[in-house]
Amino acid sequence: MILEICASNYQSAINAQQAGAHRIELCSELAVGGITPSYGLLKQVLKSVTIPVFVLIRPRSGNFTYSDHEFEIMKQDIQLCKDLGCVGIVSGVLNNNNTINIERTKELVELSKPLEFAFHRAFDLVINPKEALEQLINLGINRVLTSGQHSKAIDGLDVLKALKEQAKNRITILPGSGINSENAKIFKDSGFKEIHASATQIIQTNTTPKISLNISKFLDETVEFYSDINTIKNILKTVTNEA
Repeated sequence: MILEICASNYQSAINAQQAGAHRIELCSELAVGGITPSYGLLKQVLKSVTIPVFVLIRPRSGNFTYSDHEFEIMKQDIQLCKDLGCVGIVSGVLNNNNTINIERTKELVELSKPLEFAFHRAFDLVINPKEALEQLINLGINRVLTSGQHSKAIDGLDVLKALKEQAKNRITILPGSGINSENAKIFKDSGFKEIHASATQIIQTNTTPKISLNISKFLDETVEFYSDINTIKNILKTVTNEA
């Protein structure tokens, strides 16, 4: 069975290889479900490991419906990954109604070639997973990372099994979210060939911050946020002599 480790920093990628994992999905910011890693992190990991590295292409947290500019950023990041020697891309785009954005996802798949392409957990938000799976198969996507539309893959096991049966080896169903040493064998016994885990260990540091820099409102997946033009103008108005 193939074990893919979701590594959100350099040390996690190194540990994944040393422990014998078969593949890495490299990202940043697990707290928000992962976003595209920095150029520096990507380059350093690729220089340091020999196991295959897939890269998450997601320009921001929140939903999976992107502006034209965000979509251009995604395409540039994919090209960068190809230039640096990554093995695969993990990405995908949804419409506002949580259906697969076929046109944009197809464009990402075509741009990624000859790299493998995995559709990420945006799949867990789609309304009709059976229909969505057929669409991904028709797009030539290699695998879909999914928790079976539950918070934890073990709770979505029945859905995952149904998807695997529907796939009939036309696409790989990659279970992920909450998989650990206590439940991993359940997925193997259920016939899955690959699993995805972060294997995260929380380490308490000796540093106690004077104030917290975490901002909880930015972790709300139902909102988008950006620097507002009028707010910026109002700030400037108060600190300049302009009328």
